[in-house]
Amino acid sequence: MASDFAPTMLPDAAAVWRSALEDLPEHASPCRYLSPARWAALRANAIGFCDRFGAEAHRLGWTAPELFAVHPEHGTLRVEFCGVLMVVSEPARGVEAQRILFERLTGYRNKVGQQWGIPIWEFARKGAGR
Repeated sequence: MASDFAPTMLPDAAAVWRSALEDLPEHASPCRYLSPARWAALRANAIGFCDRFGAEAHRLGWTAPELFAVHPEHGTLRVEFCGVLMVVSEPARGVEAQRILFERLTGYRNKVGQQWGIPIWEFARKGAGR
C-alpha cells in the first residue's frame, strides 16, 4: 500500500483511526450484511483517507463517529448512524469543514436526522455484527 505519510507523521487521532482500521481483517466483514468485497473497498478507502486527509480532517474537527461509525447493533444496515466513510465505497477526493468530497457524491457531517453510531472497530470488537 503506497502512502505519502507514515502513520507516525499523522496527528494522534488520525494515526489511531488508521491503526484501528488496519487491525480489522481485510476480507472478513465486521457487519453481517456487508459483503466482504464491499467491506474491503470501504476499509481500503478509509485507510487511504487517513493517509491523504486524516491530518486535515482532524484539524477541521472531524471525529471518528462522523467518519467511521456504524449502528451499534445493526452495523451498516442503519445508514442514518453511519459515518461518511462507511457509506460511500469510493475514494475521497477532498475534505472540508462540513463535507467529504468524492468523485460523484458528497458526504456531509450535519445531515438532518443523523445519529452517530460507534466506530466500526468498536463494533467489530463487540462482535455485534455476527
